[in-house]
Amino acid sequence: MLTDVFAHQRIFITGHTGFKGAWLCEWLLQAGADIWGYSLPAPTEPALFEQLDLGRRIRHHQIGDVRDLAAVRTAVETCQPDFVFHLAAQSLVRVSYEQPVETYATNVLGTVHVLEALRRLKKPCAAVMVTTDKCYENFERNEGYREEDPLGGHDPYSSSKAAAEIAIASYRRSFFPPARLITGDVPPVAVASARAGNVIGGGDWAQDRIVPDCMRALARDQAIRVRNPRSTRPWQHVLEPLSGYLSLAAQMRSALLDRSSSRLAELCTAFNFGPARDSNRTVREVVEEIVRNWPGDWEDHSDPKAVHEAALLHLVTDKAQRVLGWQPRWAFAETVQRTVQWYRTAADPGRLAATADFTRRQIADYSA
Repeated sequence: MLTDVFAHQRIFITGHTGFKGAWLCEWLLQAGADIWGYSLPAPTEPALFEQLDLGRRIRHHQIGDVRDLAAVRTAVETCQPDFVFHLAAQSLVRVSYEQPVETYATNVLGTVHVLEALRRLKKPCAAVMVTTDKCYENFERNEGYREEDPLGGHDPYSSSKAAAEIAIASYRRSFFPPARLITGDVPPVAVASARAGNVIGGGDWAQDRIVPDCMRALARDQAIRVRNPRSTRPWQHVLEPLSGYLSLAAQMRSALLDRSSSRLAELCTAFNFGPARDSNRTVREVVEEIVRNWPGDWEDHSDPKAVHEAALLHLVTDKAQRVLGWQPRWAFAETVQRTVQWYRTAADPGRLAATADFTRRQIADYSA
């Protein structure tokens, strides 16, 4: 079983208080991992991190900022991780227009700080640096983007993630070259980046994201206000990319311990993790699927003066399937259904205590 690899291993996770970070912590706790989290406080109220009581359940919960190099170095040196998952980010496009400097500082320098801290490690470590599908120069084309396509980005968020990808590649070539990881003359740290599509699932409470916006409206018996109904995205359940991150990390760690430079050269690169082509749907289709599972109404609130957000974006995941043996498991309808089921459980005051059990049950169902 994939997660057996992580039992009793030290896992350093940045952004562990966020939506994806909380799901990753819960999954790794089920695998028996020793988790060290480093992050700002939970970014929303409510927050999945609090709903799962993760601050008490993981080994080490540290409130810290990835923009603080000294603190990141100390945290990594204290942990002495076997695995690193760097998820900490300013992840909202609209916020990046309001706070561009903070977005670049967090997404670019924060990533560099984690990489710089890893240069001090003297033990084998597999590091997965998480960016986004929006790191590509988006020409609004029908064909999907592959890992070798040009990086770019119209908005500060997208371009900051493209810049982070460039920094990751530079650090890998300069300080963690795969061909030299087993020779002892560079830190034995295998570094890869992961680019995931639009992620949905229970426990995302962020503002200005379509699924949590839908769930808040439905819970209040209000019509859903939809900004960009015609925009197309690669929708996937949060467990899909997380399974990709775990698979990538496990295989890098195995290649390090096996001293396989050829396998490390395959793995220490960038990987797309996205849904099947059929899950590339418009926002309108997502909303209509949501109200099929939780009856309600929605309204088109398109604003021609709104800040630019990409209207069309697809990922090609052939490389992940070929190199890692990874592929998505849940189709579009099941992804939406399981997401809505989670929120309906959380919205029922009589079942609030069942939220954590429901989260764990979805992880078990996906793993099975």
